[in-house]
Amino acid sequence: MRRNAALFVAISLLSGFGSTTMSLVTGIWLLDLTGSASLAALAGLCVFAPQLAGPWLGGVLDRLPRLAVVVTANLLLAATLLSLLAVRAADDAWILFAVSLAYGTSYVIIEAGESALLPRALDPDRLADVNGWRGSAQEGTKLVAPLAGAGLYAWQGGHLVAVVSAAMPVLVAILYLAVRFTDAPSTPPPDRERGLRAGLAVLRREPAIHVSVALAAVAIAMTGFTTAALYQVVTVDLRLPTTFLGVLVSAQGAGSLAAGLVAGRIIARRGPTAVAVVGAVGYATACLLRCPPWWPANVAASVLAGIGLMLALVAAVTAVQTHTPQHLLGRVSATANTAMFAPLALAIPLGSAAVHLGGRATFVIAATLCLAAATVAYRRQAPTPAASPVADAMSEQAGTTGPMSTPTGPR
Repeated sequence: MRRNAALFVAISLLSGFGSTTMSLVTGIWLLDLTGSASLAALAGLCVFAPQLAGPWLGGVLDRLPRLAVVVTANLLLAATLLSLLAVRAADDAWILFAVSLAYGTSYVIIEAGESALLPRALDPDRLADVNGWRGSAQEGTKLVAPLAGAGLYAWQGGHLVAVVSAAMPVLVAILYLAVRFTDAPSTPPPDRERGLRAGLAVLRREPAIHVSVALAAVAIAMTGFTTAALYQVVTVDLRLPTTFLGVLVSAQGAGSLAAGLVAGRIIARRGPTAVAVVGAVGYATACLLRCPPWWPANVAASVLAGIGLMLALVAAVTAVQTHTPQHLLGRVSATANTAMFAPLALAIPLGSAAVHLGGRATFVIAATLCLAAATVAYRRQAPTPAASPVADAMSEQAGTTGPMSTPTGPR
């Protein structure tokens, strides 16, 4: 099991490095080719858009051999990235958009597939730890990958970055094949509910899942809601250069990295719901720390924001893995990801409008929403995670289709 844990952490490191590097360089490349900042920003939308199809892509994943799908998706992604070698002029910008869309689609499939494979590769009481380590690994790459990507691009252009990024999913596919699974996947029972309805049914029926996912969704949405406010606080209220935003991003990454290393232990003791509540409260406190006109408070707020977001996210992912029947894990994981990240599409423009009230007012609104959600969740908090009666009942009705993970706590 230690071997499998190390493999999954290595997978997160490689995939995180490749995706972060390519994401940054795609925007720079488009800007250089077209001279349009708006077109460069649209590449990010192409990466995000497939999240909306997550429940349906997860349903497809549940009907196919998951390991084969994940490995194939990584290899196809590598081939797609190599198509960027054909980009030469502004007329080829469509290739960058197509690759960004492919990246987003593969991310939905691979992330859902990995969440479904983890319970078959690890002991239930190790899931929370490994989810936390994976999160730390991904956050760690964000401290290095942007500099590496920008440096490679400045040295040899986007083609070299494309080749390096294409090598990452190939290595990831090899690592997936090296994982030792504890059992052979069983044939799933016929679905009484398909696609979106099946994923939503599990989210709705199991309190540990829907409460943790809801709290993570609120906290993540508030990151988009406060983006414009953060720009205003730094440049107008604090009168600091825009480069200070880089310091804040690094501080948040450091907080997330640290939280990921200990999240598993906390979840094992307190359960995912309690940890998700702590994460939401931590992010709310970070928003309030942005209000004083003092730059050290903003640095501390970024560290705390990283801790809160990581705890909430790890809690939600682990709750899904430990409270979902094995044959539904693909669609439930994908539906949960959509529920957590889709609200960003609405939160970002709302935050851009709310900033006219002032940066600090926007942060107070965000803190209030997080605290309200945490209060409701705390009052409805289910007892400790010893076993999931809902998941057990569903498994019995389905005729016991695979190993059920016993609950422990977040990603």
